[in-house]
Amino acid sequence: MTPRALALVAILSLPTTMIIAQSPGDRPAGNPRTTRSVVMARRGIIATSQPLASAAGLRVMQAGGNAIDAAVTAAAVLAVVEPTMNGVGGDLFALVFDGNAKRLRGLNASGRAGSGATAESLIERGLTEVPDRGPLPVTVPGVVDGWHELLARHGTITLAQALEPAIAYARGGFPVSEVIAGQWKDVEDVLRRDSPTAEVFLPEGRAPRPGEIFRNPKLAVTLETLARDGRGAFYEGSIARAMAEDLARRGGFVTHADLASHHSDWVDPISTSYRGHEVVELPPNTQGLVVLEMLNILEGFDLKALGHNSADYLHLLVEAKRIAFADRNAYLADPGAVPAEVVAMLRSKDYATARRREINRGRAAEAYAPGVALGLGVGEAGLGRGDTIYLAAADDQGNVVSLIQSIYESFGAGIVAGDTGIVLHDRGAGFRLEAGHPNRMAPGKRPMHTLIPGMVMKNGEPWLAFGVMGGDMQPQGHVQVLANLIDFGMNVQEAGEAPRFRHVGASLALESAIPAEVRAALAVRGHQIVDRPGVFGGFQGVLIDPATRVLMGGSDPRKDGLAIGH
Repeated sequence: MTPRALALVAILSLPTTMIIAQSPGDRPAGNPRTTRSVVMARRGIIATSQPLASAAGLRVMQAGGNAIDAAVTAAAVLAVVEPTMNGVGGDLFALVFDGNAKRLRGLNASGRAGSGATAESLIERGLTEVPDRGPLPVTVPGVVDGWHELLARHGTITLAQALEPAIAYARGGFPVSEVIAGQWKDVEDVLRRDSPTAEVFLPEGRAPRPGEIFRNPKLAVTLETLARDGRGAFYEGSIARAMAEDLARRGGFVTHADLASHHSDWVDPISTSYRGHEVVELPPNTQGLVVLEMLNILEGFDLKALGHNSADYLHLLVEAKRIAFADRNAYLADPGAVPAEVVAMLRSKDYATARRREINRGRAAEAYAPGVALGLGVGEAGLGRGDTIYLAAADDQGNVVSLIQSIYESFGAGIVAGDTGIVLHDRGAGFRLEAGHPNRMAPGKRPMHTLIPGMVMKNGEPWLAFGVMGGDMQPQGHVQVLANLIDFGMNVQEAGEAPRFRHVGASLALESAIPAEVRAALAVRGHQIVDRPGVFGGFQGVLIDPATRVLMGGSDPRKDGLAIGH
């Protein structure tokens, strides 16, 4: 065993001093806006949606690993302990700032459609859209290659070391937390449709209840194989063969050759300035452009003067969202299908100025068209679903990582691949079938993706790594969190906890803390207010104080998560 591995094992048995969120009673007086205080640390910090994952990442940093090591370790644990949201059968994106090189890069670890995936093949079956479940929406899973790339380029530990805690939880079990138990319960009927899936995830014929121990020994074997043989086992070896054979039996499109040809891509991020802050997102096939377009539109308004979550304020954010989503639904697709001039247009200040003029401050528009007439016929349809995890980590060497991974629907395609214990994602449901649309399903193509890790830079250094999980909630959540921080001066915990809205299709959902008079005023403007509890995503974030270099973490109480540092 290597010295690094020995250190990682040894740290598990040592008492540690950890900085965690204080109880409400410990908060300073006069700060009524939050239920948690900001987590503050100097050497390292990580925020995830599950305490077991946060703790695993922290232990890696305490043993001498960096923020990227911690992020991959935590992501692997999340793939086990939060199976409703993510897993090794899903996709991953990341933004990584290298503290030594002083360089920010993006990683696109999303998979492509199988060689048999054509829009025509689905239309011939009488389908008008890609189904959400079963083998047809399965694309190549990119998570494992994403972990490999992050560690190979920026890590100090091996993939085998990073997988140790995840393997332990898969084999030995973990207590199912409250939020995850509720998500699991909601999709029992989906899991029952497929016998191999039900065998793994409904061990007592039902979803595990809060506090019950769940084990996935088949996944433990898969992770052990991956630890021993590396990413090749997943894309070319025994795991790849098991997935390909299972999909062939089910009539899926992804073949062994498709898995073997997969690769992630390191990409240049895209950004815009917002009130002196450089907001960084990933380019297509992600919806990062939506965040930048919304911010550019909103920068022309004095949001602070309107008052936080006032009717005037929320109306502007919703209308900016609707404009940006009209463009998203028309243009975003595989990177090769989105012309560079379209990307440049959608994130330009001049374009935002023109689109800002379309907003009637007293009335919701009937609809917004995409900004360039490409004859693509889009409306307000959006991807209202999305089951995702997000994490952020930073260390005292200046490394910062913003990482997101997902299997899309809750339990993805609803199928487990053979005896692997792996739930396959349904990311192909993000494709369209219309002829001429850039996001039309085709072999080897990446679908338009909802996953977006975020980062904010100030003076060339990371100021914030953050994300808000939840399908089409993600860009809406990014913008609301950034306005909370930049326009309203909230701290990183307050910014993530503040009440949010979510707009989907023609409906506007508002969290219960938004007053009745605001709801009424929005309804008068023509917004269709609906009650949709639990759809407002989950925030995690790490903010770096530019003056003191203190690391500050926030974790959303809407999830089971934890920000923790040392």
